Amino acid sequence: MVAAPNVNDPAFLENPFPSYELGRAMSPLVLPDRGLAMVFGYDDCVGILKDWETWSSRFPPPPDVADPPEPTMLNSDPPRHTRLRSLVNQAFTPRMVEQLEPRIREITRELLEPALEAEACDLVAALAYPLPVIVIAEILGIPPEDRAQFKEWSDEVVASLGTGFGSGRQIRAEVFEEMREYFTRMTEERRRHPRNDLISGLVEAEQDGERLTFTDLLQMLILLLVAGNETTTNLISNAMLSFMEHRDELAKVEANPALIPSALEEVLRFNSPVQATARRPTRDVELRGRTIPAGMVTLVWLAAANRDPEQFPEPLRFDVTRSPNRHLAFGMGIHFCLGAPLARLEARVAYEELLGAATGFERTTEGPLPRVPTFFMRGVLELPIAFRRR
Repeated sequence: MVAAPNVNDPAFLENPFPSYELGRAMSPLVLPDRGLAMVFGYDDCVGILKDWETWSSRFPPPPDVADPPEPTMLNSDPPRHTRLRSLVNQAFTPRMVEQLEPRIREITRELLEPALEAEACDLVAALAYPLPVIVIAEILGIPPEDRAQFKEWSDEVVASLGTGFGSGRQIRAEVFEEMREYFTRMTEERRRHPRNDLISGLVEAEQDGERLTFTDLLQMLILLLVAGNETTTNLISNAMLSFMEHRDELAKVEANPALIPSALEEVLRFNSPVQATARRPTRDVELRGRTIPAGMVTLVWLAAANRDPEQFPEPLRFDVTRSPNRHLAFGMGIHFCLGAPLARLEARVAYEELLGAATGFERTTEGPLPRVPTFFMRGVLELPIAFRRR
């Protein structure tokens, strides 16, 4: 028996990919002593993500929580998931996202100007973090002076994902209370004076005469707060790391900026911002001759599926022209990432502006970079680089 990857090991966070290769050869791993299963292959991951009746997204609350809230959209199954998703879809439309491009470009240029002046920056602090935070704050209708508070909450929610299994630790009670009070004020104000923003849209959205309860609305706003920035931050920084490690591919993109969307899809596959998601089978499931018992937490390794040679020719090669590229970075099925169009738009605009204004990107520090401290996500907390202004 080959040992399952130790997902709490800093070495795994730094480079999980050899473990994924081993994992695919043995998939599924069933670890009764840890109450855990792991699935690594592309076809198996797709099968799980598409079959919500067998593979539930619901997880029981920790035993010490006396009065657990209803599950979020992320952790619910139909019919609850269907209702929540349709209500959010009314407010968060592709057309709304499309109309954001000029404003996203404006924000990107403002953020890049000091970095271009200096011909150096920490890409995370200068662009990858603030761009999606400012955008989601503006979409929601959060005042600029509250953005720093927003960042603290977002970090807290990500920390609650933890490096354990299931739902990680709970969000600290005082932080949850701060968010609850803040969004209570915001939603009450929007009920009285609706605006053209996402909070107003969520307050007003109805399905079959039903609106979101306040608890559902609060959970949705917390979800949008994190989903609205962490994934995109990691996509933008992972893209720069991938480009600097594969300079021939970066040269192709610099020579032909029309390749930026395709290059970003390859970053999503090769260096996935979200590495894994979790499900629980509603019954005993036979998979490749092994039984995963009902209720066992099952990690679905999206990042391992994204390097499966059965699906992707030469999967370890970073290829900015790869086509087709049916990666699972945004999931699949009913839980496909609601914010995928926004993440793609933000990253595309970021790289159109950055590559259009600068060249010769180099890291200015050596050795491993500090990483986002949860195996569910892959990203760096800082990325000091230097470059030449064009």
